[in-house]
Amino acid sequence: MVYDFLVAGAGIVGLSTAYKLSKKFPDSSILVLEKEDRVAAHQTGHNSGVIHSGIYYQPGSYKAKNCIDGRHQIVDYCKENGIEHDICGKVIVASTEDDLPRLNGLYERGLQNEIENIRLIDNKELKEIEPYVAGVQAIYVPCAGIVDFTGVCQSLHHKLSEAGQSVQFKSPVRSVHQTNGCLTVQSTKENFKTRHFINCTGLHSDRVARSAGIKPNIKIVPFRGEYYELTTQAEHKVKGLIYPMPNPEFPFLGVHFTRMALGGVECGPNAVFAFKREGYKKTSFNLKDTLETFDFPGFWKLAGKHWQMGLDEMYRSFSKKGFLKNLRKLIPSIQAEDLKTSPSGVRAMALQPNGELLDDFYFETTEREIHVLNAPSPAATAGLSIGDEIVEKARASFSL
Repeated sequence: MVYDFLVAGAGIVGLSTAYKLSKKFPDSSILVLEKEDRVAAHQTGHNSGVIHSGIYYQPGSYKAKNCIDGRHQIVDYCKENGIEHDICGKVIVASTEDDLPRLNGLYERGLQNEIENIRLIDNKELKEIEPYVAGVQAIYVPCAGIVDFTGVCQSLHHKLSEAGQSVQFKSPVRSVHQTNGCLTVQSTKENFKTRHFINCTGLHSDRVARSAGIKPNIKIVPFRGEYYELTTQAEHKVKGLIYPMPNPEFPFLGVHFTRMALGGVECGPNAVFAFKREGYKKTSFNLKDTLETFDFPGFWKLAGKHWQMGLDEMYRSFSKKGFLKNLRKLIPSIQAEDLKTSPSGVRAMALQPNGELLDDFYFETTEREIHVLNAPSPAATAGLSIGDEIVEKARASFSL
């Protein structure tokens, strides 16, 4: 059999892409290959479950456009399909007077991105929304929320099956090459033929691209995000989403508090270099992954620029006291006994040779292939919109 589309990766980007292809081309045959035994096994299933508003992102960027459109789509999808979610709202907190210029700048960016109903609030109104939070001022973002992203992926898998499409598990892609007018995709189980190939493999996207003969000018570098969870007795201190002002020098949003869609409150994450692409534990190590990263000149340029911040993040990784100090900037009454360890996540960051991390979604296309080489946060929120973006790229690049 020759499939019309073969999508590699059953996270939210891959499944959203397959779902949108099935809607746009209902008579086509679609196969999704996933190397694990379930959907949402890595980045999608290991994040905070936040529905981002789009306030942070450069106006006009892929991130901004797809986050805002994706947010509306995922909320509608959850309502239609009975998936756990809650538009609980979010506060972005200026802890000191020094934070206020950046807070005002972020608010202006939110207005440029047309984030609905955001407003600046003073300390008194902040206390009404989040009684335990300390801050001089904040941005209130009522359209932010939480969702069960794994539940979204399970639903998308079900819809694909209902439409007669296939998702095959335990089938990692080993290589892609062109033969007799179509593509042969080799997995560990068998070979598949397809007219078009779409790479949505996240942490392994650069490797899959290289196996297809693409030579991307980036390297995927894994960063582990470590979390604590509030004990049941302390959960009342968080009503929705509580975020600090992000550090403009670093592409992470800082440790924050997240009330989760399926219950509980997460605190974190930090961001530490992972010595394994799927390194969810502090002790995780893979020699090939580590050497591949260390051999990339951009890594040392990144490390040289951010070594002090990297050491701070590593300290918080091994010091609960250090992690707690950051959390107390937002909620001073949090105590060490209020925290219990929670599973970590690993984020794929696309690093350039100059040591800069790519700050937007990034694709490489050929006449038969699309490779999603950078899908950073807010990719989960934006997933359904990214699916639309990829369908349009497929229509144009594949002359459909």
